[in-house]
Amino acid sequence: MRNNLHYVSIFLIIFLLTACSKENDLLDTEDIATPAFALDDTADDLAFERNTLNAAGVTTLSNDVVEKWTEVLLEVERYAAGMRPNASARALAYIYLASYETAVPGMSDHISSVTALHGTDIELPQLRRPVHWELALNESFRITLNHFLINVPATTKSKINALHASLDQELSRGLSRRMINQSKQWGALVANTVIRYSQTDRSAERQILEPQPRSYEPPTGAGYWTYSAEPERALFPYWGTARAFVIPPNRTRSVRPLTYSENPNSPYFKEMMETYEVSTAAKANADESLWIAEFWSDDVEGMMFSPPARQFSIANQLINQYDLNLEETLVLYLKLGVSLNDAAVATWKYKYQYMVMRPNVFIQDFIDPNYQTNLYRLIYWPNPTFPSYPSGHSCFASAAAGIFIDFFGNSTNFTDYSHDGRQEFIGKPRTFYSFEAMASENAFSRIPLGVHIRMDCEEGLRLGYEIADAINRVDLRKNAG
Repeated sequence: MRNNLHYVSIFLIIFLLTACSKENDLLDTEDIATPAFALDDTADDLAFERNTLNAAGVTTLSNDVVEKWTEVLLEVERYAAGMRPNASARALAYIYLASYETAVPGMSDHISSVTALHGTDIELPQLRRPVHWELALNESFRITLNHFLINVPATTKSKINALHASLDQELSRGLSRRMINQSKQWGALVANTVIRYSQTDRSAERQILEPQPRSYEPPTGAGYWTYSAEPERALFPYWGTARAFVIPPNRTRSVRPLTYSENPNSPYFKEMMETYEVSTAAKANADESLWIAEFWSDDVEGMMFSPPARQFSIANQLINQYDLNLEETLVLYLKLGVSLNDAAVATWKYKYQYMVMRPNVFIQDFIDPNYQTNLYRLIYWPNPTFPSYPSGHSCFASAAAGIFIDFFGNSTNFTDYSHDGRQEFIGKPRTFYSFEAMASENAFSRIPLGVHIRMDCEEGLRLGYEIADAINRVDLRKNAG
């Protein structure tokens, strides 16, 4: 954190956070404990400990703690009812913002994101004491996962506290009680400060509590998306007003969709026919097209993690393949979370601006009245409950790919094991030789699945790269110039 920033002191922040009334919060923060420092540590012990920890900067540490927490996040997030995909993308951004800011005082090559992310207006304290970075991160992750991952069964959510307790015991070994206390205190302080900041986004906070507002009725018109039953009501119809960290929707470009037409010779009708033919053939042949469709689906709550979280599953594999240290991992995850968050905000803004209908509705009306998507066997309500254009899957795919390309270069030899061993659908690992090819396959997998037409996927893919480019222009390096 740069010295020329005027942050309030740690103890003033603690006082403000614990004194602040929770009555106005839609989602409460956890109280920050202020543990009493142990008095039986000798001055020599503390001096040795301080010098040792100061020498062990974040750059020298492995990413084991972050990897383990991300694995638990992925396990818990798939059960978070009503969050996917928008609230999940937002949660990922804030969770990894907090982890980055927890460790940034110990980073040798990077600065606080507060000065770099144009969409943030947050005051973080200045760290004045040495801390054990992994222990502080352990505390930060515990608090943010418990806060942001909502509507999760208690038996599943208990895995968060179980990992915290296990790492707490492991990481505390050999440390003085004073160091343990102040490390935990720092991680809790940063996590709760970030949570408080997230709560200033009142639009998102309200929508998370009512993701399918009964007050919203979609406009009507030829080719417009609408719902046919209560479970299909509009999901997050106002998400375009949620906070974007770097590039809000009014700073993105938009390509208008094809004109709706029932004429079999029109471009619109031909794209509908493509989806019908490709998805029907995939089902009949059970070939690679069906494998691709199910491999990338991530639509089924409780069975799969959400589409934004899928990108963190990929990233967790990449950090091992490319042997990133802790500092590099936290930078990657911060940028990935921010990119996915801004992608969700922009995509949903345009979805409800253009109101393009889902292909299975059109196909049943004008091509085949018995048509069902290839998602139908996996989920009770197979029609995604929001407009079709642009494709959210496609935008998340390229918003992540753009970050990966900037980090690792486009060429890769990566095998995605995200769904390895699953029996409910085809999750057999797939190998990719470029991140661009991986994103493209993810995007256009929605055609054989039967839930999008080509223009949806093309525009989502384009928009995601535009957002990733904006994130990649944010320079977090020290002494950048």
